[in-house]
Parts: sequence; structure tokens; C-alpha cells
Amino acid sequence: MKYFKIEEFKCKCGCGKAEMNQKFTQMLDMARGESGVPFHITSGYRCPKHNKNVGSTSTNHTLGVAADIACNNGGTRLKIIDALLAVGFKRIGVHKNFIHADINEMPASVWLY
Repeated sequence: MKYFKIEEFKCKCGCGKAEMNQKFTQMLDMARGESGVPFHITSGYRCPKHNKNVGSTSTNHTLGVAADIACNNGGTRLKIIDALLAVGFKRIGVHKNFIHADINEMPASVWLY
């Protein structure tokens, strides 16, 4: 990876796991290059216990095929989303403070939190 270190994807519970899918991290790295803006990962890998503790019912983070990218303004949000789409992401969630991207095999979708 050119723009990321695996440590950026570690589970936030302190277990230290960062079992990320290689295809996912390669795509995210390409999107970072495409966007021209830094990506600060607020949530990458989540162990099952931490995933449950944050209230998620999805397995995207536990499978290492998802990340949340900090973002709190429209211009940067647009650059990140454009870049994610350009490199092939088809599942994007938008929150006022972050953008979720995953490569789950579920149908393509964009949603709001």
C-alpha cells in the first residue's frame, strides 16, 4: 500500500487485530491516490466483540472488507466519493462525519446514516 499502513485499520477495542482483505485495501489505496486528499480511517477492522459493542449487525468490518473515512465538509466528501466510485466501489454510506466504503457482495447501494 502506498498511502496506508496496516496499523491504521486496527480494531479500536485494543485487541490489535487488523485482518483486512487485500483487494479492499488495494482499492482503498487507489481511491486515496485518485482523490488527492488524505483518508483518515476512523474504523477499519472490527473484531466480532467490538462490532457488537458498537451496535453493528453487519459483518463488513469483521470480514475486513469495509472502512469508515473521516470527513466533515462537502468538498472533501465529493472528492472521496468520486474517487471511491472511480476505482470500483459500489457500496458507500454517507454520514455527516464519515464515509463508509465496503466491497461486500450485496447489491450496489448508496445510503445515509
